[in-house]
Amino acid sequence: MKQSITMGQILAVAGLALSAALPQAAQAQGKGLDEPFRAGYAQSTKGKVVGYIPVAMGFDLAQGWMAGLKKELEPLGVKIVSRDPNWNTNAGAQALTALIGEKPDVIVVHNPDVQTYAKLLQRAENEGIRIVQVNMRSSYSSVAFVGADYVEIGERATNAVIEHCKGKSNKIAVVQGALSAAASAYQLKGVENALGKNPQIQLVSSQAADWDAAKAKGITQTVLKQHPDLCGIVGFWDGMDSGTAAAVKEAGLTGKVFLATSGGGEQKGACDPVKNGSFDLNLSYDVPTQASNMAAMIKWLLQNPGKAKDTKGSIYTTLIPITKANASVEGTCWKLAS
Repeated sequence: MKQSITMGQILAVAGLALSAALPQAAQAQGKGLDEPFRAGYAQSTKGKVVGYIPVAMGFDLAQGWMAGLKKELEPLGVKIVSRDPNWNTNAGAQALTALIGEKPDVIVVHNPDVQTYAKLLQRAENEGIRIVQVNMRSSYSSVAFVGADYVEIGERATNAVIEHCKGKSNKIAVVQGALSAAASAYQLKGVENALGKNPQIQLVSSQAADWDAAKAKGITQTVLKQHPDLCGIVGFWDGMDSGTAAAVKEAGLTGKVFLATSGGGEQKGACDPVKNGSFDLNLSYDVPTQASNMAAMIKWLLQNPGKAKDTKGSIYTTLIPITKANASVEGTCWKLAS
């Protein structure tokens, strides 16, 4: 004969199982359960020091990264110290050397080129300082890299220009940054990848403006005089390409010459120029998210103080294409003022 089980019996068994799973201290009425890992987390960050060396502090990328790091790390007791090379590579190397001597726990580095800081970064990690590289890599692979995939940017920007050039002259130009910078060298590879699949496109100019808007303007003025039927330009950074756009506008070719660029996604440098027609496409690598990713990586590194060489990894940015379709949408860009 089968014996029936009542709902009360089921609940009683469940209650016994639950009470067995909880520590005895938490069973008393009105008592909470302390989270066993938060104390260790708080201790891992308290009193730690993070050094920060961008290529310069006076522009949106560097300021956005700094603000994001401060927001995430300072409430945890992390001290952030910055050095401003102000676009001077030698000054940057000196600042990095001095900072290594101060023995911070982590250094965030925005490399001016692929070679200058390489040995210094390796030395720092050999001495136990973790190196997080942002947006422009060195030839030395440190414990972490957070930044844009410039090969992808080059491919997507060039493909957008090629699409616009269909049925037109098929003549395009490239305005590079600094030749030795990762953002230029890798982006140029992306341009080459796209052009290799579109042999009908003629690259009439590919020159370096060294991240300088005035140089970019001068280069573009010359190219437009030589090729008034130019149908598109791939620029390598929106801060520099404000000069590229100015030359296109002066020639009366805004809307005819398709200008694709990229940058950190700040309102005045990205969304506003797309809205007013200066840029046709701006591929944003989303500085606030990059800063959040760096901060998360730093938190993890501070909780795992083993040798830096034991772990290496990259976090590539998810790009946000900014066009007329979304440039006016709140949240597409971030605002430096806020």
